[in-house]
Amino acid sequence: MMLFLEYLFLWFIFYSFAGWVYESILVSCQQRRWVNRGFLNGPLCPIYGTGAVAGVVILGHIHNPVVLFFLAMIGASVLEYFTSWAMEQLFHARWWDYSHFHFNLNGRICLLGAVVFGIGGVLIVDVIQPAVAHITAMIPLQIIHVLFVVLMALTIADTIVTVCGIVNFEQSLEQFKLAMAKYGDAVREKVGDAVSGATDMATGMVGGVVGGAAAGLAAKASDALTGASDRFGGMPSAVGQKVGESLQNGKEMSAEFMDRIKDAADSVFNHQQRRMIASFPRLKTTTNNDTLQQLRETLEKLYRRGQ
Repeated sequence: MMLFLEYLFLWFIFYSFAGWVYESILVSCQQRRWVNRGFLNGPLCPIYGTGAVAGVVILGHIHNPVVLFFLAMIGASVLEYFTSWAMEQLFHARWWDYSHFHFNLNGRICLLGAVVFGIGGVLIVDVIQPAVAHITAMIPLQIIHVLFVVLMALTIADTIVTVCGIVNFEQSLEQFKLAMAKYGDAVREKVGDAVSGATDMATGMVGGVVGGAAAGLAAKASDALTGASDRFGGMPSAVGQKVGESLQNGKEMSAEFMDRIKDAADSVFNHQQRRMIASFPRLKTTTNNDTLQQLRETLEKLYRRGQ
């Protein structure tokens, strides 16, 4: 019995790794950048390992591919829905969201994913698992025992580190929101001063031109018109230069603002939290979700800039 449990765990590790490879490649292609899709630090997606091993144990005796397909599809969908709900209750965040897919249920599962899982269930039970079982049976028992102990210890340690790192994710988002609100006030003040300076200069120049024109009309109409023409001709260049400087300052502040967001994120979020933000592009939180999405957009812009 103990040996069978060891085999089950090793199969769990294998299918968790295979799921990590599948998810990482899929999401990386969608995001057009490398995405380490694992929930744990190691290259594992435990939900795939759990679903595959459960399918092997529960559905291994079924040989009708149609029946196997539907049972695997239903079983995997139930597992995915429950996992999504449980993780949301535990961490107050939704790690994946299928709301943008047709025929989804509360954004937790969707028909396309269920079909993929059904096909995967047939392949695992009828094609992949017999080969996996044959290979693991060839490994000496001493090595099986060692692998079981080592991989079990690493997986437990990884799970503890991951959970402890993300359990306070909401508090970190609140701290980040407060930090950026303070810096945002300073940026708005700078932008306001720059725009005010440009407006004052333009107003002063227009006032000077109008005043000069009125005085010229009182003295000599032709001179006034000539002077006004000359001064109006020079005004757009000077005002344009000032406004251009203000716009350039705004661009610099925008770049500075994005850099400040990244610095604040690095200081507020721990390694596990930053990894989750990068690994799950559709991660949503029950509170401060707008802040999280703004942070993600900024990080994407910085990534495209090569930072």
